[in-house]
Parts: sequence; structure tokens; C-alpha cells
Amino acid sequence: MSKARANGKREVPYPGIATTSDGAGIVAWVETNITHGSCAYPITSSTTMGVAYEMAVSNGQRNLWGDKLVFIQPESEHSSASTAEGFAAAGGRVTNFTSGQGLILMKEVLYTISGKRLPAVFHIGARAITSHSLNVHAGHDDVMAVSDTGWGILMSKHAQQAGDFALIARRAAEASSTPFLAVQDGFLTTHTVEDVLFPEKEFMREYVGDPAEKLINLMDPSLGLMTGVVQNQDSYMKGKIAQRAYYDKVEAALVEAMEVFAQQTGRRYDLVEPYRMDDAEVAIVGMGCMIETCEATVDYLRDVEGIKAGCVHVSCFRPFPARQIVETLKNVECFAVVERMDNPMAESNPLTMEIKAAFADAMMTGKIDRIPMIYSGSAGLGSRDVRPGDFTATVRHMMNGNERRYFVLGIDHELALPRTDDPDVRPEGAFSMRGHSVGGFGSVTTNKIIADVMGELFGKRVQAYPKYGSEKKGLPTTYYLTIADDRIRMHSELNQVDFIPLNDINAFYYSQPLAGLEQGGAVFINVAQDSPEEVWSRVPPQGKAFLREKEARVYALDAAGIAREVATDPSLTVRMQGIVLLGIFLRVTPFAEERGLSRDELETAVENALRAKFGKRGEQVVQDNLIAVMRGYDEVFEIPAEVMAQELEVPGLFRPDPNVRLFQPVSMN
Repeated sequence: MSKARANGKREVPYPGIATTSDGAGIVAWVETNITHGSCAYPITSSTTMGVAYEMAVSNGQRNLWGDKLVFIQPESEHSSASTAEGFAAAGGRVTNFTSGQGLILMKEVLYTISGKRLPAVFHIGARAITSHSLNVHAGHDDVMAVSDTGWGILMSKHAQQAGDFALIARRAAEASSTPFLAVQDGFLTTHTVEDVLFPEKEFMREYVGDPAEKLINLMDPSLGLMTGVVQNQDSYMKGKIAQRAYYDKVEAALVEAMEVFAQQTGRRYDLVEPYRMDDAEVAIVGMGCMIETCEATVDYLRDVEGIKAGCVHVSCFRPFPARQIVETLKNVECFAVVERMDNPMAESNPLTMEIKAAFADAMMTGKIDRIPMIYSGSAGLGSRDVRPGDFTATVRHMMNGNERRYFVLGIDHELALPRTDDPDVRPEGAFSMRGHSVGGFGSVTTNKIIADVMGELFGKRVQAYPKYGSEKKGLPTTYYLTIADDRIRMHSELNQVDFIPLNDINAFYYSQPLAGLEQGGAVFINVAQDSPEEVWSRVPPQGKAFLREKEARVYALDAAGIAREVATDPSLTVRMQGIVLLGIFLRVTPFAEERGLSRDELETAVENALRAKFGKRGEQVVQDNLIAVMRGYDEVFEIPAEVMAQELEVPGLFRPDPNVRLFQPVSMN
């Protein structure tokens, strides 16, 4: 890792350390440096945060003040919250990692932690609650279900913010004696690799301060203090209302924490973060990573279609920033609040209801003389894809003056707004890859490694994520990667791609693998055959026609065979098959050539990246992976144009129904 460059901004004492990480990784970096311990029973999608913390404990890591870290995993999420309560009551700086039902199971204890004024910070990989079915992916149901427990709640829209909010929440919590939930979207942020700036250790030490000087041990007998006592009719209400003296301080503590953070790092946050709202006539409001997609879509609507659109990210849900929300939105004609949940029995979904109340209060007290038209929508439940076309549909729905105030996005339903377009909102010059396999074949890990290499070696902005849930079951698996010179804000599946690797040729029959391939793009096929004619003969007729029409470059290699030959540890063979793809990627994409790297220079850079990733597993693992990568680079071969012009076919090979459209964009149904 290296110091971040100034990027033309004013000099700041702590600009951050440039690297690549997912949201879970940057949170783990912060918490393993500033806390005493974690009491957690991590549940998907928060698990990787807990695993990283436990690994630090296993390695004997100490925090910034020399205290040895502790990881306690009781028998349930409820017990982990109770353990964290005791840890904090004893004067320890503690954290927890949870999601979904795990957070709900903690609810009873969350009240007691806030009631005892214990400034813990829990990290949430926000996840849909099991209601009609089980889903472990992104939703805000879990967080909304505990939003009445007296905790502050910060919502991140990308990995950088997740790491920074870990620090901001901690400072605000300890300044106001109020616990905080630091929330990021499950999988969509916790597991998405991006280029980030890790906070420096010196900055973290200075910013949050020595816990020994800031925290109180309520279990110290010399204090003579009782907590958790019984209070009946004569006392309970007095104590409960007296808590307001603490809550009145929370907003000021947050604002102060964000301001000091901005002065020291140059990264500025606010309770409400408007985007292109100065002259906006229509706006979209929401929380989490989909609002980054919305920001990019707003640029498209303004720059291409001339629509004065804006969007607003609500970074702080508790305390609710009513005044800032009203001030930001009061001048628009209409706005839509888009939420990752649906509660049909309520007047509105939670964020919509809070915003309506804020406007009603402002109207009644004479602070405003009109309330804009307010629409409300549900989108992205269980990580359902939220696309730029969903936001353009939302804006047009409002601009047309449609009377239907509630809508849904991204599915086929009578309440849904249909996508009439789906603009490409990636940065100019972006390069995207969408990979397909039947089962993981190491593709998830490889995708992250490619992102790491591209970020570290070529100084690129990166974003890499898989479509989780199928890779461990041997089912069709899809993964995505975008590389650009500017920030990548599109947190949705990729329909415009430059390179498509097929880790298993059967992906032709179980997915729509070639949809969205750019003209002149590249395709890699992992096959056992070692001649161009044999490889081409196994491509289905529709695929042949599509590839010729796109003037695609088609490459092939037996990556599985290389993995079997190279892997010293047979248990790593499947993962090694994916590692071969890194070499293929470096060979068929333009980045190494643009950088002017020779093969030897490239090999050295790859070895450094692999050692950083796998060095703790031993030198043999590093060398096995390096051989696999470089064999992929050296041995991948291209199908010549004259072979692609032929209709070669393997007799008796399974073929799908020719009427099935394998290579068209995926339907929303």
C-alpha cells in the first residue's frame, strides 16, 4: 500500500493509504486497530468482518495502544450483544458484526445498551429479513426493525464510506454516550472490492483517542454505581425522559466528528448528502449503494436529456436529520423516496414516513409554505438489481404527473414502472468484464485478485463483485468487474461488457453469456480441447453467429488442466483454475501493453500481488499461483477468423432449443 496522491485537492495531514478492499475489509482494518475486542456471532453477510477480526486475534495483533485484541463468539447473536454490553460496561471499546435475523435477535439487548449509555459500535451488513422466504442478500428491513432502540444509525453507500463511518460513529458515540449502528448493504458493499483509502494508524489513534482515557468502567467497585435496576411507577418515566439530555447531544457530536474528519482527511460527509440539487426540479432520495447508481444516472439525465434532476443520500437515519432533509428538498416540484424494503401495513415505508413527517412539521411551524409532491418506491429487495433504467423510469413517472404515488422497480408487477431505456452510466473509457461459470471454479476469488492487481499495478479505479448465492452449489455463477480512470458509481449488474470469460463451456446452455458484448470485444472459453477447430466446434450455432456479428476475438485454454498440473495441494485445484484466468485477462486486455510492461516486469508485479494475497499460506502456494497465472498468460490461444467463419459442430453434442434466445439481455420477469 502507498500513500494516496493529493488528486488536486488541498493538502491534508492524513489523505489515506491507497489500496483495494471491500466494505468488510476496510471496516476490519479500522476496528482491529481501535478496539479492545469483538463479541460477535457473525451471520451472512457480516461474516467476513468477523472472520477478519478473529484472524487478527489469532495472529496476536494488538490495537494502537498495545492492548491485545479479544474475540468472543457466544452461542447466538443475542448472547453476543449481551457479551458486548458487559464488555462495554467494563470500560472496553467493543464492536460486533451482524445482519438480518441476527440483528433482530439482538433487539432486546440493544435497548439495554443504549439505556445504559454504552458507546458501542456494531457493524451491519444490511440484509432482507426472512418473511415469505429466506434471503441473505441486501435489504433494509433488519435495520428499520431496530431503529427505535435508541442507537445512532449511519448508512454507507460505498466501501470508503463504510470504513470512514466506522471511525466517525465511534467518535460520535463516545462523545454522546450513545451506541451506533454502522450500516452497509449486505454483499453489495460488504463484498464489493473497490479502490479505497485506508485511514492511517496515526490518524486513527489521534481521531478516536485512547480508550483508557475516554471510557468508564461501570463495574469498578469504587464508583458505587448501580445499572439495570428495577424502577416502578414512581421512577421509570423520570429516568426514561432524562435520557433526552444525552440524545440531544448526538447530532452535534456527529456534525463535529464529520467536520474534524473532513479537515484531517479531505473526505467530507454530512447527515444528508445532496447531489446536483442546487437547481433540481425533480429528485430521488434513498440510502445505500443504489444512490451511487442514482448519482451517475442524474448526470446522464442532465447532460444528455437536459432534465434538472438531483438525488439525495440520507447518510444518517438516527438521529433523523429532519431539518436538513426539508432544506435540501423544499424547492423541487416532486421527489421519490426509494427504499430497500416494503411494509404495506404502515402508512408508508420508514424513510418515506419520516420525510413526510419532517415536511408536515415544517409546514405547520411556518418554515415552508408548500410541500413538494412525494412519491415512494420499493427497489432492490434481497439484492434485486437496481439499474439506471429504473431511476430514469422513476423520474419520468414523476414528471408525467402520474397520480400513482407508490411504485416498485425492477420486477414484472402491476405496481412496477417499466424500463423504457437503460443508459450506460459507467465512466468514459471504462472497461468491463462479466464472467460466467457453472459453479464457482475459483472465479469469485480471482475476480477480486484481478481488481487488486489492476488497482495496485496500473493505478486504476476498480469495482469487482460476484452475484453471490450460487457458486457453492454448483449452479450458474456470474461475476463482474469494471476498471476505469474515474470513480465507478454503477452498483448494478453489467449489461455492457468488453470481455466475457466462460469458466465452463456449459455456461452457453445455462445462462445468457454473451448479452451486451461490445463490438470487437473478447471472449474466453475454458475447454479441454487444444485446437481452434475443436473449440469452435463446441460453440452452439447461435453463439457462432453472435460472435461473428460482433467481430469478437475468441480465446481458449484448458485452465482446468493447468490447475491439475500445477496445484501442489490437490484441494486448491478448483481455485487454481480460476487463478489461471488472471494471466488470460492480462494477455487479452490492453492494460499491460498500454503500460509498456515486458513479460518479465509483468511477472514480477503479479508475484508481488500474489505474495500479498497468499504469502501467509507459504511460499509454495505463492509459486503455484504464479505458475498458473503465467501459464495462462503464455498458453492462451486465439481462434483464427478463418476458423470462426466455419460451421464446425461436434456430432451428438447436446444442443438447446434453437428458439431460445440465449444471447439477449436478461428479462426482469
